[in-house]
Amino acid sequence: MSKRKQHAPEFKAKVALEALKGEETAAELASRFGVHPTMLHQWKRALLEGAAGVFERGSHK
Repeated sequence: MSKRKQHAPEFKAKVALEALKGEETAAELASRFGVHPTMLHQWKRALLEGAAGVFERGSHK
């Protein structure tokens, strides 16, 4: 059995931002970046949910 592929946070952010642009379909992006469309949707949702945290006061991330 093969081990699951681990993607860097930078890669996930890049793919999620491309998905937010809406210039390509999820299937096209998934094919281009070599990920499953379900992962693409999960990363996009995580980006949207966590984006507000970037602007919180006192955040040192």
